[in-house]
Amino acid sequence: MSAPTIHPRPTAAGTAGAAEATRAAGASEATRAAGTSGAAEASGAAGAAGPSDASGPSGASGSSGADVVERARDAAGRESWAEAYALLHAHDLHPSRGLTADDLSVLADAAWWSGHVDESVTARLRAHAAFLAAGDHRGAGLASWWLHYEYLGLGRPAAAAGWLHRARHHLEGLPDCPEQCFLAWSDAEEAQAHGDHEAALAAARRMTGLALGSGSPDLLALSRQAESRVLFAAGRRTEAVALLDDAMCAVSAGELSGMFTGWLYCLALTQCMEAADFGRAVEWTNAAMEWCAPPWPLHPAADDARPKATDGPAARTQTVDGPAAGTGPAAAAGTLTEPAGAAGTRTEAAGAAGTRTEAAGAPEDSGPGRLPMAVPSGENPFRGVCRAHRVEVLDLLGVWALAEAEARQACREVPVDCLESAAAAYYAAGDIQRRQGRLDAAAVSYGHAHELGRLPQPGLALLRLAQGRADAAVAGIDLALACRGDPQHDLLGRARLLAARAEVALAVRDVPGAADAATELDALAGDVPLLRALADTALGAVALAERSGDAPRLLRRALAGWLELRVPYEAAQVRMLLAAADRAVGDQEGARLELGTARAVFERLGAVPDARRAAALLSGGSRRRLPGGLTAREAEVLRLVATGGTNKDIARALVISEHTVARHLNNIFAKLGVGSRAAATASAYAHGLV
Repeated sequence: MSAPTIHPRPTAAGTAGAAEATRAAGASEATRAAGTSGAAEASGAAGAAGPSDASGPSGASGSSGADVVERARDAAGRESWAEAYALLHAHDLHPSRGLTADDLSVLADAAWWSGHVDESVTARLRAHAAFLAAGDHRGAGLASWWLHYEYLGLGRPAAAAGWLHRARHHLEGLPDCPEQCFLAWSDAEEAQAHGDHEAALAAARRMTGLALGSGSPDLLALSRQAESRVLFAAGRRTEAVALLDDAMCAVSAGELSGMFTGWLYCLALTQCMEAADFGRAVEWTNAAMEWCAPPWPLHPAADDARPKATDGPAARTQTVDGPAAGTGPAAAAGTLTEPAGAAGTRTEAAGAAGTRTEAAGAPEDSGPGRLPMAVPSGENPFRGVCRAHRVEVLDLLGVWALAEAEARQACREVPVDCLESAAAAYYAAGDIQRRQGRLDAAAVSYGHAHELGRLPQPGLALLRLAQGRADAAVAGIDLALACRGDPQHDLLGRARLLAARAEVALAVRDVPGAADAATELDALAGDVPLLRALADTALGAVALAERSGDAPRLLRRALAGWLELRVPYEAAQVRMLLAAADRAVGDQEGARLELGTARAVFERLGAVPDARRAAALLSGGSRRRLPGGLTAREAEVLRLVATGGTNKDIARALVISEHTVARHLNNIFAKLGVGSRAAATASAYAHGLV
């Protein structure tokens, strides 16, 4: 398994289950005193800023320290994290008071939920020292594991490795206990990263056994997801889906703590998209965003810190059609919940700094250097990560205006230890901008995604192709394919690269190269609907280029697949290919029907270059619609120039001499007022001829 895309912290009750809660509750006063002393030696005050003991919640009513801590524990039990943080933070600042190891763990959880990542790490360090001073190796081992995970998310792999080693030192010699689940989870991650599916599966199943013994619904659901992910990577899809559905039943039924609910939503959404299970991705994106929606329980003293917005991200909803019923067991929902007012209108949402900022439009003006990367007090820190997954689903469903707005908002909301989610949102925005013909904006978005650690392919290669830089497109896509390892790790990612490789190869007249990419994609796709539609599209395009009689059959199968999934842009692209296939056999009426439908879809989506191309083909290429008075033959030559063809390539394709090609080029340059092939290519793209 690859590292998950979210880095959560444990809750006191949810992490270790009933057995651990009993163990913690039964600690002697002497042990707690020793733990407090160890914590004080390890660290001191938790943070530099916060309410004083006299003015904060603990001092407002003259409550004793024990009363304040008890109230904080109660708040944490109710998952009222802002309240728990305010109480414990103020109490911890008092020089004569201290916190036990367990209470420091609660402070760490509350600090993270309240948007104070640095304080979360500091409190966790102090908790580890306190557990160690008390001789509590289970508590110290759990704190060590979470420090490993937190440092990993913060981009400090050396520190993460050190704390994982400490966790093993504390836990490996003990009898079976719930805390060892996390070591088994790490073992499965490491084995999967090295391609050892057998060892990864053994570790995941060891985790399941420990979770069953603990009686913790949280750990059992997480172990089911871990085992499911290993089975997916091993190609055992049916077993994997059954386990994942089992885990997500516990999530959707509200059986888990908030921490594990958010964690499993993020892990499951990542897994579904990597496995191209679009139906489940739609259903669980709906559920995740509903769970993330405000209001979250707040302490009255923290209410002023919360962003004010009359219409929160889920205050009003409308629905967008998802995959049709029958595409999978999870597709029955068939809709994606959508904030009201987002369909092309400019709406406002609360920004991460508590100010009101416009959420619509391109995210390129919110570069990585401007992202606050801090979750406001009282807000759900999982929201930004779940929203980034939502963007990818909205993109496929063709809800582009909302997807772009959500991409911007996701970049505002993600915590500092989840930058990969912001990168994914930027990349998705770049894809939308590219298909709408906003090439400069797309380049900026892909650049931001790259800055945050994501390889922006295949989108960047397709952008270069749209800019007339065919050589750069080929080089970029080939490098991305070479760099991607085990295709089972991310089926959809590999499939999209292969589909783009076929498209780029056809654009530069490399039909054998396109055929190779389509063949590999066909083998990868199996019977997964989304992958099958991608493969059939590539196979049909290659068959069309080869003038094969199979082209119409393959393309109609691809169109049926996209329509069943309700993915409009790709369906319209296939209609363009079908129109060419219909014309090749003399079916002009069929070609006009396909072009007309494709044009309408492109116009609705705002895919301007594709809409222009469909309109030009519908017009039959009449001279009055060609720029500069170009003839139909000159336009044909220009299209081949724009796809990177040399004079020799063009002559071979059009069955004319190279001298005739050169004469056509001279006429084209004169009519368009350009002086080079590059400028002519740019003009061809600008006028929708390519």
